[in-house]
Amino acid sequence: MTLNRATPRKHGDWSLLINARVEIRQTAGDRNRVVEDVMPDSSILWLAADRDNPRQIFEACHGHRVWVTPQALSGELNYRMTTRQIFGKNPTSCI
Repeated sequence: MTLNRATPRKHGDWSLLINARVEIRQTAGDRNRVVEDVMPDSSILWLAADRDNPRQIFEACHGHRVWVTPQALSGELNYRMTTRQIFGKNPTSCI
């Protein structure tokens, strides 16, 4: 049996990502943490502090890009985010 691996996708609407685990990509290094807060216009995003890192701020105008990988969760919900939140499309759309 082959497992389907979720593919990371670039996400432009940061306002939908509060409490989601994301990856921030830029040439200075990638960061993979939980989003603590965002500006409503998706211009600024704050990653929550963890054991090894302080809270950090990232601005879209500085070239930071946010990538989301759908992840299975335990409990009644299968995924943290819906298809529409991740891809910005109608969930019934095939494209």
